[in-house]
Amino acid sequence: MDAAPTTPTPRTPYGTPDAPRVAVRGEAHLEVDPEIARIGITVNARGTDRRDTLNDLTRRNTTALDLIKSYGDTVENLQTGAFSISPRLTRHGRAERVRAYHGRVHITAELTDFTALGELTSRLADLDLTHVEGPWWALRPDSPTHRRARQQAVREAVQRAREYAEALGTDLAALIELADIGAENTPAHGYDGPAVMRSVAYGGAADPDTEPAPLDLEPQRQHVYAQVNARFTMTPPRLNP
Repeated sequence: MDAAPTTPTPRTPYGTPDAPRVAVRGEAHLEVDPEIARIGITVNARGTDRRDTLNDLTRRNTTALDLIKSYGDTVENLQTGAFSISPRLTRHGRAERVRAYHGRVHITAELTDFTALGELTSRLADLDLTHVEGPWWALRPDSPTHRRARQQAVREAVQRAREYAEALGTDLAALIELADIGAENTPAHGYDGPAVMRSVAYGGAADPDTEPAPLDLEPQRQHVYAQVNARFTMTPPRLNP
């Protein structure tokens, strides 16, 4: 014989006289120094012969990678992105005549030493047909700053609820609900807007006997936000008339 279905207990979001509830929001806003900086490097090549253009692009890409790798552990992450080599047709005439070939490779590097960052960006920008963008400053995804902001938001929620309870002459009894409503409201990967540092003109190769002066890059402070919703029950207050 099947048991009779149980009637679900109705939810009382506003509490009861015996267990009044208080709902609060806790917030935190931290401003901290960045932990990493990302730069984008685009290596270009162009010429009238496809094979020569590809060889030039390969050589310049190797030069850029070797330069970045020479900074060792300062470079936390190095990735090669999009590669392309495409023909450029003549503007006039019906025949599909190729007047030039353009090649491009995009590289992304993340650094943790911001002093070395200024030197590296200057040296990369001094390479032939190389374009440098950035830096984009950020915190690591697992940065303890995110945890600190969330914990601070929770503490603020508890403190705010306790102040409401004290105003009624009572105390908090129990935590009913803690809801994360978006701990980080920062841009994707925490990166702020890019700053274009230098674009090398499409000219001759840089003079190997002279090193460019390092760029003076000022790290951009990072803003980390955290918010939580919390519900508590309180000991029934004595409301005097």
